[in-house]
Amino acid sequence: MTDSDSLHGSRNTTVQEHFRSESVARETCVLARMIGPVDTFTDNPLDEMTGLAESAGTCVVGGVVQRRESPDPKTFLGKGKVEELRKMVEHHSADVVIFDNNLSPSQTRNLEKAVGTKVIDRTELILDIFASNARTHEARLAVELAQLEYSLPRLKRMWTHLSRQTMGVGMRGPGEKQLEVDRRLVEKRIHELKQDLHKVERRKAREVAGRRDYLTVSLVGYTNAGKSTLMNTLTQAGVEAVDKLFATLDTRTRRWNLPSWGPVLLSDTVGFIRDLPHNLVASFRATLEETREADLLLHIADASNPAVLDQISAVFAVLHELEIDEKQTMLVINKVDTEGAQQRLQAVQNRYPRAIPISARTGLGIDLLAQRVSESLSDGFVTLRVRLDISDGRNLAWINKVGEVISKQFHDDHVEIHSRMPSRHAGKLMRDGISIEVLQGIIPEEKKVPEPWEDQLPTVGTNLIPGEGATPLPLPEEAAE
Repeated sequence: MTDSDSLHGSRNTTVQEHFRSESVARETCVLARMIGPVDTFTDNPLDEMTGLAESAGTCVVGGVVQRRESPDPKTFLGKGKVEELRKMVEHHSADVVIFDNNLSPSQTRNLEKAVGTKVIDRTELILDIFASNARTHEARLAVELAQLEYSLPRLKRMWTHLSRQTMGVGMRGPGEKQLEVDRRLVEKRIHELKQDLHKVERRKAREVAGRRDYLTVSLVGYTNAGKSTLMNTLTQAGVEAVDKLFATLDTRTRRWNLPSWGPVLLSDTVGFIRDLPHNLVASFRATLEETREADLLLHIADASNPAVLDQISAVFAVLHELEIDEKQTMLVINKVDTEGAQQRLQAVQNRYPRAIPISARTGLGIDLLAQRVSESLSDGFVTLRVRLDISDGRNLAWINKVGEVISKQFHDDHVEIHSRMPSRHAGKLMRDGISIEVLQGIIPEEKKVPEPWEDQLPTVGTNLIPGEGATPLPLPEEAAE
């Protein structure tokens, strides 16, 4: 199938239909990476990219690495490395070259001419993996939007096989005309997808808000760090947990009966990665709504990976991009039972002393994790004595639902309840005019809703200071004269 056939065979583009290529699955590939002066890398700089390429279904047959102060504007790599890359592609009859960097459209075109085969960059490979793993309607919408936004500035390359007439202004060739048509089609589809995702975001926000009676804990971390395995260990959820990058794209929420605490909601979300495409992060905002609204984040890191410290930094960078980096977060180091993990664990704990070592596979450290989560969640709790009317069954049931009832004393016309609950719920009792006594903890003051800006404006035809009643403003001296 040619690129043009793929584009025009169906105007309703789906995540499986790529504009410039089909999936890279079942192809042989050569990897390439340029390492800049501030880039970090392990003994094998192509190790992570090899895992990504294999997750996409390709067979890696070779690789080229070059250290440079800055990329070549035309071919990203230097001329010598491009020639080395060409010879390697020719020797292995490789189908595709995959760069562990992000390339501009012109650099991709120049490289394809130089090496004689298809060239894709890190972002396009990640989008390909996401497309192949998308299972739900929400994930498919998000991936398709990210793919189209990535492909839009690269449409030009698909029409170079069409002739161009050069008969002056207004006499453009068929390739250029077709490009304009396709650009409008893509922009229209992007607009439709954004509208659909906005509806998904609103529905997701309502779903999350409907669960606010429960405390929520969200698992975040680098892809393949073992989040799904940990979720199965804690909740017996039975979700798919495989040694594969980006195996989880959809948020899954299960009930976790926290020992000596009670039920909380535990969510497993899509994994992060270094240089995660910005448009992909934006597209998955609805999926990450659970993380944005969670009471506590468990940041899962992989002690079996030599680049664990860099991965931790990459996850914090994504959390910052999502504007949730200030949320209460607990660092959990998984896979401490693997070879070489103890040395890496020591390096992590030197930088993050409160990091919790566990093995989700064997259960090592799970009791300590549960204890630390309980302690963390307790920081936002208050202990109350609540007095309810004897007939107020609704609020009695609500207190049982959102908190822990320590004791109850029934009297002729009222009941006194000794309860422990999240401080945010205690505020509701105060707003409802229910008599409460705080025995332990603090109920935070409610944030005042700012007065609408229209109401802060001076009254028409008067010279008033907002909020100061009818006090007139002093006239300038020249006006008074």
